[in-house]
Amino acid sequence: MRIIGGTKKGIRLSPPKGLPVRPTTDMAKESLFNILTHRMNFEGLKVLDLFAGTGNLSFEFASRGVVKVISIDSHIKCVQYLKKIALEQGFKKMLAHKEDVFAYLKNWESDDSFDLVFADPPYAMNGLGTLPDLILEKNILREAGTLIVEHSSKFSFKDHKAFAEQRVYGQSCFSFFVKS
Repeated sequence: MRIIGGTKKGIRLSPPKGLPVRPTTDMAKESLFNILTHRMNFEGLKVLDLFAGTGNLSFEFASRGVVKVISIDSHIKCVQYLKKIALEQGFKKMLAHKEDVFAYLKNWESDDSFDLVFADPPYAMNGLGTLPDLILEKNILREAGTLIVEHSSKFSFKDHKAFAEQRVYGQSCFSFFVKS
């Protein structure tokens, strides 16, 4: 796993073995960030990374100078790793929290909102289809904000009212939703 852009470009990260994760491949991540680079200015963004795991995407956003990135994961060892690397790399605007993502979303009561929400749940997770509605209905995402859900290419969100597009990379797929 490596950071592919920004101030920490080229840094290799070695998460501890045994974490219950499926990190986004460097190829898929590079493709995703090529898309995002042409659509938004990272330096003004507030990002929420759900099911953050190893922090692969959180660290990428932090390296690219986002205003804030909040990483949520339910596994304590993932959160400990996120905090350790954020401290080591000087990512002061990155915060990691141990919490169940669905509980976090259902209990959302903040006036703060995010420009971009990225969710990378386990591919076989129950409730995957409810994620976009939970995020869009709670005003977690700003108007005209972008939600990206990484999921198995066997699953489709194409009938969702906020669905904008889909990109497939082997067995992985990124579905984009736009809040309007």
